[in-house]
Amino acid sequence: MNKMLTKSVLGIAGLAFTGGVFAGPAAAHAAEPVHASPVAAVQADKPGVDAKALIPHGVQGTQSHIDLNDEQTANAKAIIAATKKAGLPERAAVISIATSLQESKLENLGHLGDKNDHDSLGLFQQRPSSGWGSPEQITDPAYSTTAFLKGLKQVDGWQDMPLTDAAQTVQVSAYPDAYAQWEQQAADLVAQHWNN
Repeated sequence: MNKMLTKSVLGIAGLAFTGGVFAGPAAAHAAEPVHASPVAAVQADKPGVDAKALIPHGVQGTQSHIDLNDEQTANAKAIIAATKKAGLPERAAVISIATSLQESKLENLGHLGDKNDHDSLGLFQQRPSSGWGSPEQITDPAYSTTAFLKGLKQVDGWQDMPLTDAAQTVQVSAYPDAYAQWEQQAADLVAQHWNN
């Protein structure tokens, strides 16, 4: 019995050690401060904002965050307004804002000369040559958001997809996984401004 008890204690200690070895680096990484504001947790208490609906799958990967100026904030609000006008839920606004954060950092970009990616313009870096609209249209935040949402609505099951998959299906980017890094900041913005 003593020998069996010793083996059990050693087995449990081994499991604890092994779990610590494997969980240790992951837990240490998770404890690193992420430059993101906790707005979603606070603002999601507002009537009509369902925090689980904003990020139904949890965020994927390391999250990025940028400080927004007044123009970028106004563009986020314009995306939210266009989403509401289209009759779509908060999740569509999260996907749209995360996409715009990746494509333009929420800046309504005109032609960038040699830095331009083909003829990409606006918040979503949409291309007139690909049928998104005229340069004037796709540099209008309401129009470009509506065009993006029209593409999103054509994606079967977009509501249940991870954000980066839904965004990539619409955008067809050379960097398909890049959208995921903006999910938390996009959700924070939607939670903060959806009911304003």
